[in-house]
Amino acid sequence: MGKGEREENGREGVRAPGLLCFPSAPCRPSAAEEGLIEFYGSFKELFEFFCKNTTIHGTIRLVCSGRNRMKTAFWTLLLLASLGMLYWQFALMFSQFWAYPVVLTMSMDSEPKMFPAVTICNLDPSRFELVSEQLEQLERMAEESLPFLYGPKASARLSQLRDRNRDRDKDGAIRVQAWANLSSAGFRVSHNFSLVRMWEPRAGKKHSRVGFRLCNSTGGNCFYTSHPSGMDALLEWFRFHYMNVMAQLPPGLPQHQQHFQDLVYSCQYDGEPCRPSDHVHFHHPVFGSCYTFNSKGTDPFWAATKPGIPYGLSLILRAEQKEHLPLLSTVAGVKVMIHSHNQTPFLEHEGFHIRPGIATTIGIRQDQVNRLGGNYGRCTTDGADVAVELLYNNSYTLQACLHSCFQQAMVQRCGCGYFYYPLPARGPYSDYSRQPAWGHCFYQLYSRLRNHRLDCFQHCPKPCRESLYKVSAGTAKWPSAKSQDWVRQALRHQNGYNSSSSRTDIAKVTIFYRQLSSQAVHEAPLLSENLLLSSMGSQWSLWFGSSVLSVVEMLELLLDTLVLSLLFCLQRLRSRSSPGGSSPTPHVGLALQNSRELREEPGTGQEGAPG
Repeated sequence: MGKGEREENGREGVRAPGLLCFPSAPCRPSAAEEGLIEFYGSFKELFEFFCKNTTIHGTIRLVCSGRNRMKTAFWTLLLLASLGMLYWQFALMFSQFWAYPVVLTMSMDSEPKMFPAVTICNLDPSRFELVSEQLEQLERMAEESLPFLYGPKASARLSQLRDRNRDRDKDGAIRVQAWANLSSAGFRVSHNFSLVRMWEPRAGKKHSRVGFRLCNSTGGNCFYTSHPSGMDALLEWFRFHYMNVMAQLPPGLPQHQQHFQDLVYSCQYDGEPCRPSDHVHFHHPVFGSCYTFNSKGTDPFWAATKPGIPYGLSLILRAEQKEHLPLLSTVAGVKVMIHSHNQTPFLEHEGFHIRPGIATTIGIRQDQVNRLGGNYGRCTTDGADVAVELLYNNSYTLQACLHSCFQQAMVQRCGCGYFYYPLPARGPYSDYSRQPAWGHCFYQLYSRLRNHRLDCFQHCPKPCRESLYKVSAGTAKWPSAKSQDWVRQALRHQNGYNSSSSRTDIAKVTIFYRQLSSQAVHEAPLLSENLLLSSMGSQWSLWFGSSVLSVVEMLELLLDTLVLSLLFCLQRLRSRSSPGGSSPTPHVGLALQNSRELREEPGTGQEGAPG
């Protein structure tokens, strides 16, 4: 071998059979004899191999520009910035995904449907015979409060509004005896909760509030339930005493009975007369006698066949107020509520009034709301997974859950139940003869519920599937001046209508479907798992121009780095524990073993080929 050839071999390394040897590093097997498992001699060698062979764009610039430090630094910063932007976008996408946003999708449904449930009330609360004396006393107290609050000129003769006709039936003797037992208990309307007029400081005499004072059981922590309107304060005061009066009724007392004909003169659905089985009666303490039509929604008679007024529910109603309590219900007419089947009608929160002497047409349209539930929002299918025990026997609604939760909190904290809601298994209704401070506890608890500081809203989710009815109403004078004589004559022969009654004692209402198609609103995930992966792939391709295989390559790089670090640490520990001191650093892996075997072959030197 000539001198020039030896110099060239000195610069580029000496070629041995199956080996590539360099002066600065031990010999490695050639690519033709690469081992099954390969390890790298240094981290630099590992990084160079990754940059030259990876599918990530831009990494090869770190190796090709190795002699130009400025370019290397530029591409390093550029890759790090791209990596930072990539993971910043990933963080935004994951934060949005874990917020579980939803998007509303709407669809139209034209399938046949049932007519909704309709509840009507006569707005004439009954005067129970057993508490008639207390109610009269309460009205006298209200009458005396007006001149005390607003002067002698405000002394309205409320006693004229208390004139009524008391019906004596066969059970009169029994009721009188029961009233005697109730009177012997010594219950009277309390004067400790009188109305007081409070002047607001720095507001002048024209600005005042009216209310009554409530204190706890020890007579402390008192506050006023005040209202800027004297009428609102008087109604609140009357209802407070009315609940105490009604709580004195014996348990299990039959409700005030009223015949269907006392409220409904005529009832037709789809041109056919209504049947006795089509309505269910119940009594509301404020809105009087009520009837619910099509409460179950299973009778084929109530199937909606066509849209329009002739195919709806048509009612002619009596709007008289025979046993009217003037400060319990201050409106005249009929209360109407349209709701879903098997649902308790909460008339104090929903519904609308029908004016006497008016023909009202109400067009309805059904909307269906379907909620996702789970991570996308709390909802319940049937209320079985709700921690609150429902006090109503109908299907689950948000209002039914809130009322049940409040009543149970009332019984637990105040020792008695609110008269307007059903009682749990144990506990009496509230009245100040047994619990003098129940009003103080009730108003504070109700204020917490109204301000969302009571945990009832956390315990009561919305239903996952809910039917809502949107209404649009139109009115007209009925009967007209020229037809009222004909209408009276026709009604006089029906249900004992008195022809001398005023036109304002009757009302007509027609409820119908405007269209049989309904609108369904569905909640759908805004970011699903597939969309999240697609967005991540788009961001990865945008900032690195790579694919899923590039992710595997990076995982392989991390694994190789970890294994190489462990092997170097193991080698250092062995070199420290060996008695001969540190040994030269060999290559690690099967490639090192192959190189040793080749160097030990005859005729081959350890430092290279012979000269």
